[in-house]
Amino acid sequence: MFNDTLSNRPAKFPVAVVADSAASIPTECLHHPQLSIVPMRLTLDGRSYLDGKDLSTAEFYRLQRSSNVVPSTAAPSPADFRQAFIAASEVAEAVICITVSSRYSSSSDAANSAVEEMSREYRDTDIHVVDSQTAGGGEGLAVLEALRAAEAGLSLNEVDKSAWAVIKRVRLVAMLDTLHYLWKGGRVPRLAMAGASLLRIKPIFGLRLGEAEGLARPRTRRRAMGRLLEYVGGDAAAGPVHACVMHADCPDDAEGIRAKLEETFDCRELYISELTPVLGAHIGPGMVGIAWWSE
Repeated sequence: MFNDTLSNRPAKFPVAVVADSAASIPTECLHHPQLSIVPMRLTLDGRSYLDGKDLSTAEFYRLQRSSNVVPSTAAPSPADFRQAFIAASEVAEAVICITVSSRYSSSSDAANSAVEEMSREYRDTDIHVVDSQTAGGGEGLAVLEALRAAEAGLSLNEVDKSAWAVIKRVRLVAMLDTLHYLWKGGRVPRLAMAGASLLRIKPIFGLRLGEAEGLARPRTRRRAMGRLLEYVGGDAAAGPVHACVMHADCPDDAEGIRAKLEETFDCRELYISELTPVLGAHIGPGMVGIAWWSE
C-alpha cells in the first residue's frame, strides 16, 4: 500500500502526517517514515497505560472483562503533540495532524495548543490540525488518504484537501455487543441498559461528521452484522469503496464481514483493525464495525 523503504529518500519530505491513537491504522503502516502516532492515555484498575504502547489490545480486553472498574481515558497533552511535531519537523518541511472528533475528545484542542507553542520557536514549520469528525476506522481512512498524498510529494494544502475529501464522505457504523460499558460510564440510562440486556438487543450506532445516532436494535448478533453490510450497500454500491472493518476482540466476526465486503463491492482499500483500547474502554469487547467511503 505504501512505500516505507529508505532508498531514494529526499533530505526532507514535503509533508509528514501525525495522528492520535484513536485512529485505526493498518499495522504495516505504523512504521511509515512520514507517519507518527501520538498515544492517548487510559487508566484501568489504578494503572495508567499509553494506548498502543504499554498494553496489547488483546491484553486490554482480557483485563477489561475481568475488572469491575470502568477504564478512564485521556487525550494526549499539548506536550505530547509538541514532541511529535518537533520529531516530524526533522523529517518534513510541513506537518498535518489529524485527530479524533473534537466532540468526544480534547485531542484537537491539545494539538492546536502545541502548534501555538511551537509557532514561536519553529517558525519555518507549517502545521495544520484537522478535526476528523470521526474516530477509529473513519479517522484511520482519513489518515491513510493524507499519507498517500504526502507520500506522493504533494504540498501541505493539497494533503489537507485530500484528508478533507475523505472526512466529508466517510461513514462509520458499529454493533455493540452490550450497553454495559456505556452504562457504567454514565453514557446511557440504567433503564435502557436493562431493557437491552433483557431483550438481548445488539444496538447499532452510526457516526458521521461528528454526529452519533442510534440506527437499529436487532435482537441477534447475526442479524446485527447483516445490517452493518446493508448500510454499506445503501451508500457504496455505485463506486469503488475504501473500508476498514473494526473489532473489539472478535476477529472471526471481523473476518466474516471483510470477506463479504470483498465479495460484494469493488474494494480499492480494505483492512481489518482491532479497535484501539482508548475507544474500547467506553464500548467494551465484542464490538464489530465498518468505516467506509465511496469514490
